[in-house]
Amino acid sequence: MTAYKPLENYIESLTITDISKERKVVLEKFLHYLNAQKEAGKTVALNFICTHNSRRSHLAQAWAQTMAQYYQHHAFYCFSGGTKATALYPQVAATLSAVGFRIEQLRVGENPVYQIKYTEAAMPIIGFSKEHDASFNPSSAFAAIMVCDAAAEACPYVSGADMVMSLTYEDPKLADERSDKAAHYEERSKQIATEMKWVFSHL
Repeated sequence: MTAYKPLENYIESLTITDISKERKVVLEKFLHYLNAQKEAGKTVALNFICTHNSRRSHLAQAWAQTMAQYYQHHAFYCFSGGTKATALYPQVAATLSAVGFRIEQLRVGENPVYQIKYTEAAMPIIGFSKEHDASFNPSSAFAAIMVCDAAAEACPYVSGADMVMSLTYEDPKLADERSDKAAHYEERSKQIATEMKWVFSHL
């Protein structure tokens, strides 16, 4: 897949050799599941879950879907959800936009809806906050990927999931009141992007 040029340049700049051995142990579990599904010829649904479905789960969904398509794995569909619904935090949209995603707000309000595009050749990601078992998300035959510790503790079992695993990240919300907030969001986004690049480039 050809991504938008600024986004393609950003993806190519990501250095997967910087990922630690300890982190790769976790990523290899994720990769093993994806490889097994691919070898079985199955369509793969991934639901990235954090507490509020406002930050990390959206970043993980966007980067996983992008990397899957970028590396020509077309039977992968990525979703996100929370243990409760709030709103996609605006800095997440700004962070993705800054590296080359094209983002359009489709609906305003307390829980706005965004269209997140990484190429003209694929359907856009629809970003908004929802509970992980909302009707917009898969209800069976999917992997539940916990991207925050609180969600992992709250949801050790996810109905309909054929695999639940933890792939946790530090919450960029910790920097929301800081003057360097944007840099912290970019750092977390880059970490997630780099790890998703490692996973999907090894499929």
